[in-house]
Amino acid sequence: QVQLVESGGGLVTVGGSLRLSCVVSERTSDTNNMGWFREAPGKGREFVAASGWSGSSTARAPLGKGRFTMSVDPAKNTVYLQMTNLKVEETAVYYCDAGYQMATKVDGYSYWGRGTQVTVSL
Repeated sequence: QVQLVESGGGLVTVGGSLRLSCVVSERTSDTNNMGWFREAPGKGREFVAASGWSGSSTARAPLGKGRFTMSVDPAKNTVYLQMTNLKVEETAVYYCDAGYQMATKVDGYSYWGRGTQVTVSL
């Protein structure tokens, strides 16, 4: 069974940076596309970014423009989400996900990690 494990969350001040990591237990046809979602308090789970393992096909939500960068390292079965200039509204649980095709909706993915908490404070 495919397992996804996120790490790198924590407490950061406004304007700070964090890099989240997600290790995939195995590469299969169902992990062809990797993505990041987040769920803020009182809000639904929203799309952040997605990428194939080659990095040639990517997608990013407007919320992360100029600040969030997703990258992949196929040799380590790991994907990353680099976040800079963090805002209070970025406070959320961040989830790593995997699916067969690139998608920007929750139901487009087959596997999900447990999530990692990111808290941005003044």
